Amino acid sequence: MRNKYENPLTSRYASQEMSYIFSDDHKFKTFRRLWIALAKSEKALGLNISQDQIQDLEDHIGDINYDRVAEIEKETRHDVMAHIKAYGEVAPSAKGIIHLGATSCFVTDNTDLILMADGLDLILKKLKVLLKNLRDFAMDYKDLPILAYTHYQPAQPTTLGKRASLWLYDLYLDLEELSYRRKNLRLRGVKGTTGTQASFMELFEDGETVDKLEDLVLKEMGFDKAYPVTGQTYSRKVDGQILTSLASLAQSIHKMTNDLRMMQNQKEVEEPYEKGQVGSSAMAYKRNPMRSERMSSLAKYLINTSQNGVWVHATQWFERTLDDSANRRISIGESFLAMDAILDIAINVTSGLVVHEKMIERNLALELPFMATENILMEAVKKGGDRQELHEHIRTHSVAAAAVVKDQGKENDLLDRIMKDPAFGLSEEEIKTLVNPRDFIGRAPDQVERLVKEVIDPVLKDVSQDYHVDLKV
Repeated sequence: MRNKYENPLTSRYASQEMSYIFSDDHKFKTFRRLWIALAKSEKALGLNISQDQIQDLEDHIGDINYDRVAEIEKETRHDVMAHIKAYGEVAPSAKGIIHLGATSCFVTDNTDLILMADGLDLILKKLKVLLKNLRDFAMDYKDLPILAYTHYQPAQPTTLGKRASLWLYDLYLDLEELSYRRKNLRLRGVKGTTGTQASFMELFEDGETVDKLEDLVLKEMGFDKAYPVTGQTYSRKVDGQILTSLASLAQSIHKMTNDLRMMQNQKEVEEPYEKGQVGSSAMAYKRNPMRSERMSSLAKYLINTSQNGVWVHATQWFERTLDDSANRRISIGESFLAMDAILDIAINVTSGLVVHEKMIERNLALELPFMATENILMEAVKKGGDRQELHEHIRTHSVAAAAVVKDQGKENDLLDRIMKDPAFGLSEEEIKTLVNPRDFIGRAPDQVERLVKEVIDPVLKDVSQDYHVDLKV
């Protein structure tokens, strides 16, 4: 359909897997699975429900007439009632026992929680693939010196692998946070209209039996716990926590893309570039970091969207108000779809990063002489030089060399100036030994190895080794 708005998250960016999780088919089939689970559990506890009725429901679980649902909803102005009636029309023997004792949130809330659980499972799977890519990259380049920056000004060198380890650890923290959210995600369960289970007490007249009913429904749906108390809905704080955790992951990936885009500008590291890829419609020579830019763009959207979860919870009244519903229909699904797209792009980019070692070496060489002056000063003093006098010589030479670089666009000639200055009493060979880049990277390689061995590898034991991403665009 080209004559109406389509969400780019599904048509352009997100995977088929995540798009299906939040699709109407998956959502409303889950409604029906919940109604079947409820009917089975009520039958098991003695209510007058036949196996034929349950079979009728199971036989028509996928028989959803969306046009008929729309007709009924237009009449009733109630989406859940529309689905109940439409289900009863295709499974007529069971229409009288569908939704028995339940409120709308039995299907809507429990379904939302199930969809988020499925979404988190897919995100955690993809996040581990991304961690594996960056883990390998960090280890491959743990020893490669690269100019580091503070305030985006040249600073003491690090290694490319150590820089990648900063991204890696951020993502590890997100993995821990999202794993915690997934582990502690529960169902709303069988709670009734305002969370008191009064309707189910009318059916069973026994609190212990109502507890058994909830346990049976949970088991049917693959969960072992429900939230111990709810109003009409489960606490919307859960949504806020999950969306905030997704936004945290978006922050980490956005930060990584900032670094990648700046390194591509410096011609040090580039994202993969396809054979037929066009960088610019006007400037044919350009190689734009468009995938990193897309990640950062979607991350901005997700970070802002996450605020919906926070505000929905903050503004609920008593046991529930309906001003959450329309917001959640959009913000929850789109947050998961956006993160899914971001992760697929990140996996694609990190599986083929191109490193230009000569450019890294050149850029470092432009600044390293300035950083080596303290070592040169100390060595010259050891040979009998006057510290204060030599400091002034270095200051004078440094200012002159900086002017050559900035004003004339020439190579940094500071070392040549020092070599020619008899006040230092150092040979060319002695000075060159004092500016070996590997002498300036501290414990960077060891830190990468330790992070990988002690922190990262233990969480990658079940990582998908053959995950492949084909981006839509």
